[in-house]
Amino acid sequence: MVIKKSERLAGEVSAPPSKAYTHRMLIAALLSNGVSKISNPLVSDDTKATLRAVKAFGAETELRENCWNIKGVELLRAPKNPINCGESGATLRFMIPVAAVASGHTLFTFGSSLERRPIAPLLQSLKQLGAESHLQLRERCSLVRVHGGGIRGSKTSIRGDISSQFISGLLFACPKAKEDTEIAVTTPLESRSYVQLTTEVLVKHGIRVSVSSDFTQLNIPSNQNYNPFNHEVQGDFSSAAFLLATAAVTSSRVKVKNLDYHSIQGDRAILDILKEMGSKVRTDDKFVEVESEQLNAVDVDAKDIPDLVPVCAVLACYSKGTSKIYNAKRLRYKESDRLSSLRTELKKMGAEIQVKEDSLIIRGPCAMRGAIIDSHNDHRIAMACAVAALEADGETKIQNSECVNKSYPRFFDDLRSLGANVVER
Repeated sequence: MVIKKSERLAGEVSAPPSKAYTHRMLIAALLSNGVSKISNPLVSDDTKATLRAVKAFGAETELRENCWNIKGVELLRAPKNPINCGESGATLRFMIPVAAVASGHTLFTFGSSLERRPIAPLLQSLKQLGAESHLQLRERCSLVRVHGGGIRGSKTSIRGDISSQFISGLLFACPKAKEDTEIAVTTPLESRSYVQLTTEVLVKHGIRVSVSSDFTQLNIPSNQNYNPFNHEVQGDFSSAAFLLATAAVTSSRVKVKNLDYHSIQGDRAILDILKEMGSKVRTDDKFVEVESEQLNAVDVDAKDIPDLVPVCAVLACYSKGTSKIYNAKRLRYKESDRLSSLRTELKKMGAEIQVKEDSLIIRGPCAMRGAIIDSHNDHRIAMACAVAALEADGETKIQNSECVNKSYPRFFDDLRSLGANVVER
């Protein structure tokens, strides 16, 4: 994609459906005895990977435009063929514990970006619960082998500062354990809102889960049954943040529909960040409108909102003063090392940016210019640099821009609809 400096943007677009909710609803539907309906699902590379996985375990699917009907399976059986998780960390981490519930052995294969993302803590926790699984890193095709037959339950411990997806994966499977399960979170839980999303979906399917107020203890009663449920997928604040940032960067006014201001999604924090930077933010039950002129630097604690770091880094480049984005160490283990990727690519565009072990320091406003950008095959790096390019002098070329299909396939189309100068070459 090639992006040239754009005039003031205007108009309205709809936020894409939530990737996080779509993953969770698919898995809960698989485990339910009956048909669940998922209205307005996100269709992206990652959610297609989870859809493949639930079908492999025997779910019957009827896929219509804007509506997926999923008939779950009462007794899971391991699929005969390996399940390809692609580059979807959520698919792999959620489905490994689910596979432990199934009878038989399950093989998961996955793409190269997942090889550098931690998985061992989840396998160790499952072992404490009586389920064996093994990671095999190979040059051509890495895989995880899960020995099914059920989860015993009882007690396990896991760190909370590596990936909240580990805990969500256990929450899906442990209601099917033979004994009650007690999960002790040994370090402060980061991205806790994603665990809240999981418990919200579980409760709708009739599953009982008890979570302590500080998220250090989770208790899941055993031998529970999932009930079907009809879902409506909310708009995704993680993806919509890039759309809202276009208004701030270009001193424009943009309205994004299909956003629930009352959502428990952690990345709703982008609204408070934009306000603190000086943007006018107007909210309604179904949309958010942002209007901006001058932006001011802010400090951002990324502990619970790691997916907002790339877009916040771009906003900092166009803000007056020094911004610090901290508690972001986990970004080194995403699709790319995002701290390093942001420094490398935004520096090409003229950003004055430093990287510490767990933080970014950006001195703005920066004299941004067009550049040839390596997306690092990372959807959030590609989208962040596209937003940065809207107010940069000259022309920006984003290589491997198709990586946005992981979470937001319509991203560049939506930029065009707001008046951005985006062409495909």
